[in-house]
Amino acid sequence: MAWRFALMIDPAASDDGRTDYDATFTQVDPSAPALTVGELSTQRGDGIFESIGVVDGHPQEVTAHLERLAHSARLCDLPVPHLGQWRQAVARAAAACGEGEAVIKLILSRGVEHGPTPTAWVTAATAADFTAPRTDGIRVVTLDRGYGLATPAQAPWLLLGAKTLSYAVNMAALREAHRRGADDAIFTTSDGFVLEAPTASLILRRGDTFVTPAPNAGILHGTTQLSLFEHLEAQGHEVAYETVPVAALATADAAWLVSSVRLAAPITAVDGTPVPHDAALTAAMNAYLLSPRD
Repeated sequence: MAWRFALMIDPAASDDGRTDYDATFTQVDPSAPALTVGELSTQRGDGIFESIGVVDGHPQEVTAHLERLAHSARLCDLPVPHLGQWRQAVARAAAACGEGEAVIKLILSRGVEHGPTPTAWVTAATAADFTAPRTDGIRVVTLDRGYGLATPAQAPWLLLGAKTLSYAVNMAALREAHRRGADDAIFTTSDGFVLEAPTASLILRRGDTFVTPAPNAGILHGTTQLSLFEHLEAQGHEVAYETVPVAALATADAAWLVSSVRLAAPITAVDGTPVPHDAALTAAMNAYLLSPRD
């Protein structure tokens, strides 16, 4: 990943009624040290983030990402970010991206231990080449997430619906998938229902209906999935949010993992069982996802 841009944000200076937040930003060298050793994002993963795809300098679905950042902040008892300030920071980062695909990351940390304010920053980097997974597809395995369908409602302190910096479990799941000869994983509940992938949302096609697991079991509501559902509805398809049993994966007419940067990656096998791959539909999905989307 080639870093292009980094901007530190002063989140405490955002509520004074201003419309231009340039004075609250400090551009820094993306390859130089910028955080202190007391920073809680690195010590405890105590913070939240968003990843925004950028195509030819256009940041995709900015409003949806900023709203989800604010939602995560509320779940984590962090100061809710001022969306105008962060939107201006995203625009600054996008201007540094140029042609091709890139990724902007927004990070809001609880800050320095015993410090007065949170720490916040935005980065921009060249995206990886995802041509192969978008066209050839990916193999996935199912992994038990270790809780039941009702757990998130019973234990909100687990922060299961927040996009936190604590991604050690997600990365461990990807390593386990690779050990099993797969490219990615799909989390399931201990009582047999489908959740999401470590870094993506799941979409299944059943006839002419596109289904995603209902985001009421600690699932992160995917911005790319939301946008794609709007597009599919406009094309005359039915879309639905359902409680999806694990057995439904093997009977789907097609399936995809969708995310902001990799976009739509068709699933070709689940736990070694082949899944039909609709190459033409996948290409149409990715053509839409690569178009400018606000």
